[in-house]
Amino acid sequence: MPAAQSVATPPVQVQYVEARDNGDGLTSAALSAHLNLLQTQPGFVGAELLVSPAQPGLLLIASRWACPAPQLALPAGAKSWVFEVQESRGAVSGEWEGRGGR
Repeated sequence: MPAAQSVATPPVQVQYVEARDNGDGLTSAALSAHLNLLQTQPGFVGAELLVSPAQPGLLLIASRWACPAPQLALPAGAKSWVFEVQESRGAVSGEWEGRGGR
């Protein structure tokens, strides 16, 4: 009889934290520190710090949570939104861990 495979539970919430860097690197450093804080919280599934070549200076953290996202203090000038996951597929629903997450 084959061993049971574990099935990853998709995230319950996705939180986005957005900020603009004025070129001095301080906002980028603050978001990187915030990213480090996120991974210490209960229910953390994974996160990325994103930049867009089409929008210079815009930084975004996308984090996924197995429970409601924590209400942490944000870096100065940052905004945050939390979304409930209704459906998910692919890497966001379980393949994440094998792609360098956590």
